Amino acid sequence: MEIQKEKILEVLDQIKHPGTKEQIVGMGMVSDVQYREGELWIGLRFDKPNDPFIASLKKACQRAVNGAFGEATLKMEHIQVQVPEIPVKPDPLAGVENIIAIASGKGGVGKSTIAVNLAVSMAGMGKRVGLIDADVYGPSIPKMFHIEGQRPVARTEEGTEWIVPIEKYGVKLLSVGLFVNPEDAVIWRGPMATGALKQLITQGDWGELDYLLIDLPPGTGDVHLTMVQEVPVTGAVIVSTPQEVALADVIKGINMFAGEKINVPLLGIVENMSWFTPEELPENKYYIFGKDGCKNLAEKMGIKLLGQIPIVQGIMESGDSGEPVALHPDRSPGEAFHLLAQTLEKVIKTRNIELEPTKKVEITTK
Repeated sequence: MEIQKEKILEVLDQIKHPGTKEQIVGMGMVSDVQYREGELWIGLRFDKPNDPFIASLKKACQRAVNGAFGEATLKMEHIQVQVPEIPVKPDPLAGVENIIAIASGKGGVGKSTIAVNLAVSMAGMGKRVGLIDADVYGPSIPKMFHIEGQRPVARTEEGTEWIVPIEKYGVKLLSVGLFVNPEDAVIWRGPMATGALKQLITQGDWGELDYLLIDLPPGTGDVHLTMVQEVPVTGAVIVSTPQEVALADVIKGINMFAGEKINVPLLGIVENMSWFTPEELPENKYYIFGKDGCKNLAEKMGIKLLGQIPIVQGIMESGDSGEPVALHPDRSPGEAFHLLAQTLEKVIKTRNIELEPTKKVEITTK
């Protein structure tokens, strides 16, 4: 016996959506009521594919119809659920060929100086380069590029909001420091810091890049884990001074990237502040922090020493003025960074030939 659809709709109209408290028929959720080979079929339309009440509303419809008309007269078990397709979010890093993490075991070793001058050197070589300042607690890259006070603009495309990086010296830049006042202290708990990094990575309008460098905070922590979970890191570069106390922390950084759960290829070590050379005595070398500490560690651990960068007054001054020395590869110390960039590029090419592409890390806890 076919019961009139109007009576069925009256029964269904007594059901309310638990979230909105509105009647499902009045909301337009009941998209179809029809008989197929003597059996009743009902269609339910949901606005969200992840509506948490899909299962409970299906059961509520079954109980209401069976309770109103009796299972012997009309047993209703056929409910079709219609949900909108989940839009595929564009991959912000689809056009990025290589993602390079710049890390250090401890602070104060000049990691950001290396990252900045490496990025500028690569751009000077004709490469398409981006740089993320992920050192969320001490963002220094805005000052080193002399872009303090500037704010990235946002654009919306097909419902997705993108942050347009600031571009200078041929490098696309995003930093937490571009969203806060330079004088303000950034006091964030772990989730806030990792959330900021995710936003810079996933909402950055990076376009086509040969290299995206990520300048990480010193040490090992939540930000590092977030990075390897969010992006497939091509490889990591560790920066250190030759000092013994710094090298002890380098080993921790190496072990983090090389660990079974992370397993990010280590591209090599950069020894910063290798020696001091006065400008008036360019041939002299004074090994203030010890000699060849990173070189010896690299040989011991079977890791490549990518380069040695001296302590030169011009490097410090360029960091403060916002004009990286790498802008002048034809003279010291810009030449040292240019050679470093050339060496790193060769190492990355070899890594991509010999190893499989890195995958995002899935970290599970037991």
